[in-house]
Amino acid sequence: MIEVDGTLKSRLAVWLLVTVSALGALLLIEAYSSSQRAAERAYDSQLESAALTIAEAVQWQEGQPVVEIPAAALQILATRHQERVFYAVLDADGQRVSANLDFPIPADWRQQVDEQPMWTDADNLGAGWRLHGREFDSAGWESQDPVQIWVGHTLAGRQALTDELFERAVTRFLVMVLVAGLLMLLAMRVALKPMRRLRQLLRQREADDMRPFDARVPEELRELAETLDTLFARQRESRDALLRFTADASHQLKTPLAGLQSTSELALKSHQPDEWRRALVAVHDGAERTSRLANQLLSLARLRHVVDGREMSRLDLGALLRETLFDWAGRDVAQDHDLGLAELPDTPLFIHGEPWALRELLGNLIDNALRYTPPGSMITLGLVRHGDEVELFIEDDGPGVAPEVLARLHHPFERGGRQDTHGSGLGLAIVDSIARRHDARLNVAPHTPCGLRVSLYFPLENTP
Repeated sequence: MIEVDGTLKSRLAVWLLVTVSALGALLLIEAYSSSQRAAERAYDSQLESAALTIAEAVQWQEGQPVVEIPAAALQILATRHQERVFYAVLDADGQRVSANLDFPIPADWRQQVDEQPMWTDADNLGAGWRLHGREFDSAGWESQDPVQIWVGHTLAGRQALTDELFERAVTRFLVMVLVAGLLMLLAMRVALKPMRRLRQLLRQREADDMRPFDARVPEELRELAETLDTLFARQRESRDALLRFTADASHQLKTPLAGLQSTSELALKSHQPDEWRRALVAVHDGAERTSRLANQLLSLARLRHVVDGREMSRLDLGALLRETLFDWAGRDVAQDHDLGLAELPDTPLFIHGEPWALRELLGNLIDNALRYTPPGSMITLGLVRHGDEVELFIEDDGPGVAPEVLARLHHPFERGGRQDTHGSGLGLAIVDSIARRHDARLNVAPHTPCGLRVSLYFPLENTP
């Protein structure tokens, strides 16, 4: 039973969505980091420019540095985000020359600035600050002492710029995702077009159209198309075999029915009771053969079309062989033959099979041997174990079959070139169908010095 489990489009969409989401999350993280770094660089450059501007305004009066903070420096520090700003000018002893806030500058910071400019983050007055310190050599008329200039501002502007840059990146990303989604839908439609074309070809076919596919398909659909071609080929073979079987069955049924009709017509024209009796005997024999042929046809049809195996069970093949052989040995048709059983193995041989089908198989093997061998012939059945399988054989010392006929003896209505018997040619066809049903192998070979040997190899259910 076919159950619909979603669609290929939805599965592709889900996997692509998961992939794009994971990749998008990484890209957004990278975009935020890039925005933050860009804001840091921009505002750090402002702090550095403000420090340089203040350094140019440092003057010396009476051996002391004097600074008047230029408006340009304050304009650099002050941005549209209204951050709180800080500046301080320290002399060589660390004393404040000028400052706008009581912002403590630790001694280790001053020592580090002696060596190289410094950037650091700090907390003061309940807010986070970004500070930049730098030392400049300032020359006066009487002395030349270094001064340290510290500038800084709160982080509001940096965060605002980071958010602004990130929002732009997110907007571009969403636009790209939307465009990629539309392109993905278009790509899926184009990629799945060969499947739709293949589906249309199948729907347009007539029920009896078993021709191979004539279509161009991508590599991913090649195996499916080849599997369908193989299925069509098997359907053609099955249909041809069914037509041949129907034609052969019709011919086989037509011949005895025509004989019955002619015998009955001759009897109706006669006024002699003896003629009527002979006609009735002939009609009875013909009806019996026709009934047997019809039963064999029904058995063959049942075996070829019922394949569920619901009646399979574990059974002892030796016990079934012994029981079936004793049943046939007591029948009138076997009285003129030496029907016997070879010595069976000491241990039971269990297989997985259907009792009724295996009885039908043994019955057809025995019936064929009785019909196609002359009276007095010896017919022997037996079992031989070969590793993990068991051979069921029946052999006789009759006239045998020509070597060129052996390969097709299991075909329906094949009688091995014999026309001197009342057989229908369905016995080995039924045996072959039962063997295939039980995963067994059928082999027909000459028996030395004369006769025929039919062997079937069944897999054992339990191998020690």
